Amino acid sequence: METNEKKDKEMSRRTFFKVLGTAGVVSAGLVACGDKQKKVLSEMAAEIPTDKMTYRVNPSTGDKVSLLGFGMMRLPSVGGRSAREGNEAIDQEMVNRMVDFAIAHGVNYFDTSPAYCRGESERATGIALSRYPRDKYFIATKLSNFAPSTWSREASIAMYKNSFKELQVDYIDYLLLHAVGMGGGMEEFEARYIKNGMLDYLLEERRAGRIRNLGFSYHGDIKVFDYLLSKHDEYKWDFVQIQLNYLDWQYAKEINPRNTDAEYLYGELAKRKIPAIIMEPLLGGRLSNLPNNIMARLKQREPERSVASWAFRYAGSYPDVLVVLSGMTCMEHLQDNLRTYCPLKPLTEDEVHFLHDTATLMMEYDTIPCNDCKYCMPCPYGLDIPAILLHYNKCLNEGNIPTSSQDENYRKARRVYLVGYDRSVPKLRQASHCIGCNQCSPHCPQGIDIPKELHRIDRYVERLKRETL
Repeated sequence: METNEKKDKEMSRRTFFKVLGTAGVVSAGLVACGDKQKKVLSEMAAEIPTDKMTYRVNPSTGDKVSLLGFGMMRLPSVGGRSAREGNEAIDQEMVNRMVDFAIAHGVNYFDTSPAYCRGESERATGIALSRYPRDKYFIATKLSNFAPSTWSREASIAMYKNSFKELQVDYIDYLLLHAVGMGGGMEEFEARYIKNGMLDYLLEERRAGRIRNLGFSYHGDIKVFDYLLSKHDEYKWDFVQIQLNYLDWQYAKEINPRNTDAEYLYGELAKRKIPAIIMEPLLGGRLSNLPNNIMARLKQREPERSVASWAFRYAGSYPDVLVVLSGMTCMEHLQDNLRTYCPLKPLTEDEVHFLHDTATLMMEYDTIPCNDCKYCMPCPYGLDIPAILLHYNKCLNEGNIPTSSQDENYRKARRVYLVGYDRSVPKLRQASHCIGCNQCSPHCPQGIDIPKELHRIDRYVERLKRETL
């Protein structure tokens, strides 16, 4: 006769495959994610507890929110890559499966925007979540009125109301003023939210209950951040979304003078007891695609954990963090994050110091601070700007940026860079086609001088092509 423990284990296994679909779905997830985080099938099928999610309580509304938030910014396309890339449609079936798996394992916070996935993320999110009772999940979306054509009161209200339609809801749990401080600083913020009366309108919507929590996501100009916090007694922000990770904790401003160290941002929110929502815990994937020696350093310390889990544990260990967002494209990303947060094992003081020391080591690498957010796209001349910058970073991290034909590994590194460049970026979309129009840089949250970097990379590529051994 089976023991109760054996029965429970078998039931858990059946539940796992029911939610996931079949073992074949797991295999498909491996293909969809390419080489980013490949895992063997046996590891993919390993059970993840369904009742161990770590939750935090929102003091404004009492919401019991999952510490892991599902970012709907990089949803899978029918071709398997992120729907933010290329022109492929969102794979709604895979989105539904991932949402099912997330909810089955305790995730209840889903973050989207009218700007994500070429404007299709809200609709896909609404389709996936509308299959569940409304009290089963919290939806966060944004007033993403970036373009001057959307700054009028009429256009902004139309965007706001369209979110309800796309998400198939009659109230929004978490509404954000999107990317304040990016680009035009205070002047742009006032045009988007003050002069047109939109902030007053949204405050009234909160009073009416159609917005349950109102906050903003911060990018860039610290004057805007400090101003909005100085108005907290008037606006009573329910939460604020900031960029926080172990590299940005003390080095954000050093990486980009326009940015602000996360230590300051988090500290200002904690002083006012405003819950923090964390974006970019992986810095757009940079903290999972590390230089080889940094990768070895983390794996030596925790061989059984992914290097990405260090970053997610770091962000989740701060007590005033309500949610840590992760933009997940395939099932293996979701499963790895669930292993980190079901439940969270907070970092010890020694582990925090270890990561801060790791960040110091990383600062020795001259990587371009591209987070693959794609706000610089589309380029009017067809360049794939993020792919160009990320290929350079990848080769730099792997030691494949030869500076001289006298380098010991010059032949191999030269071939790796040039062959990989042609494979990852079609020739008509490479840096050689940049004319320096600079329509991209004003939209970059990291403040990268994009034409300067593209021209530098192009000169480097041309030198590699010319040099003979």
